[in-house]
Amino acid sequence: MKLTRRTLLATTLLPHVAIAQSDQRPSVTVAVQKITNTGVLEPLREQSSNVSERWVASILETPIARNQQGKLERVPGIAESWRRISPEIVELSLRPGVTFHNGDTLTAEDVAFSYGAHMFGQDLPADVPKIAKRHFPALSSVEIVDARTVRIVNSVPDLTLEGRLSAGGREIVSQRHWRETGDWAANAKSPCGTGPYRLRSFKADSELILDSHDGYWAGRPKLKSIRFLEVPEVASRIAGLRAGEFDFACDIPPDQIGEIERVPGLAIQGGLVTNHRIVVFDKNHPVLANPKIRLAMAHAVDCQAIVDSLWARRAQVPAGLQFEFYGQMLVKGWTVPPYDPKRAADLLREAGYKGEEIVYRARNNYYTAETATAQILAEFWRAVGLNIRLEVKENWPQVLDKSGPRGVRDWSNSAVFDDPVSSLVNQHGPNGAQQTNGEWTNAEMNRLSVELETGTDPARRHAVFARMLEICEREDPAYIVLHQNAVFTGMKKSLPWRQPPSFFMDFFGAWSA
Repeated sequence: MKLTRRTLLATTLLPHVAIAQSDQRPSVTVAVQKITNTGVLEPLREQSSNVSERWVASILETPIARNQQGKLERVPGIAESWRRISPEIVELSLRPGVTFHNGDTLTAEDVAFSYGAHMFGQDLPADVPKIAKRHFPALSSVEIVDARTVRIVNSVPDLTLEGRLSAGGREIVSQRHWRETGDWAANAKSPCGTGPYRLRSFKADSELILDSHDGYWAGRPKLKSIRFLEVPEVASRIAGLRAGEFDFACDIPPDQIGEIERVPGLAIQGGLVTNHRIVVFDKNHPVLANPKIRLAMAHAVDCQAIVDSLWARRAQVPAGLQFEFYGQMLVKGWTVPPYDPKRAADLLREAGYKGEEIVYRARNNYYTAETATAQILAEFWRAVGLNIRLEVKENWPQVLDKSGPRGVRDWSNSAVFDDPVSSLVNQHGPNGAQQTNGEWTNAEMNRLSVELETGTDPARRHAVFARMLEICEREDPAYIVLHQNAVFTGMKKSLPWRQPPSFFMDFFGAWSA
């Protein structure tokens, strides 16, 4: 063949152009109010927060998965199966051919490393071991049977081991990548997992960009890339969605749903998730040390009015800190303390309350409609005679700051698997955030937490859980449950995406094109 300029283009440049243009998959931009709370991409540090749950599972996977397009039931993931060896041991059979984002093949060594000293033991930074302890309080060892078989060994019986292995904070990382990266802090900014998308870049408080992991074990992802863009203001997220700058806008308040649905080409998806909005008490406060005052504050709140006015009845008042998917563990007939302002005033009088100030700390709409909810709560409490000072903070360190008076603060609790251990014990038990923050403790609650975690008799476990609800919501109130949370996402109507019953932005199983 005679080499001419035309043939040169045909034989050299054109094939490269064709290759570059061959990937026709779409990319999307997701506007979120926050990407991380900590400035790092590490589930233990993030504690499976509402904001980090959106993206973690796209990068890092737990051994057992949850069906995000169903009812969050456990399904095979990078562990293709599992079995109980004993009340203390679960054996995982790892899926063959699972690759990390660095090209390495997943083995039992990576699982053992992920649950070893670097992640769950003595080598963690000082503020992280308590979080790891909350996730696996009695983890004894990880035994490697062969390259694809590993046993999770607990020091005590635990009926929730399978649930724990499917929950946030138990993700598997590449051992080689972790060691080559150097230390925990560096790895917290450059996670290497097995998920459908891999990290391209991350700028704290700005954006997170993920690219397709084409070697993903469940198949090639349908998207080329995902960009999470931090846009704190609801109005700006909605404006960007309307202008076509964003494909998705997260955390849309119910009162804005109609505005989006009236725009041609836009739609809303979402509904209830396994998360409750609550406020929690610091009973070190000299006034809140009296449980009658905390119970009075619970009776002063009309939770249904909050659901009706701020959520257009798209949320609901649950039966305390429990969820329907607890199944047989659900305490039927239990309710939040009913709205009863007379009872609240009587309790304040019995407690000898004399108008002392109680500080209430909220965040600036970290949660959907948080500021409006805080203002309503403050008015409910003032109506029964409480002296409330509302402080709106910009971040969690300000909310939890011990240098000033702490009284009541905003929070939410998720059930990350189908047992009350996942919420009540995980958040309010002896290793939970409320107690490790120094806000609340109860000796009987702590003893029962251990019994609930180690018990094997279903009837006894149910009775223990019922007693724990009595302690935490009536006798020595730790919190007030306001409502079950709901998540609403604005999006381009043409996109083939479905909102899971969680905070997770699932761009693998939920993308149907």
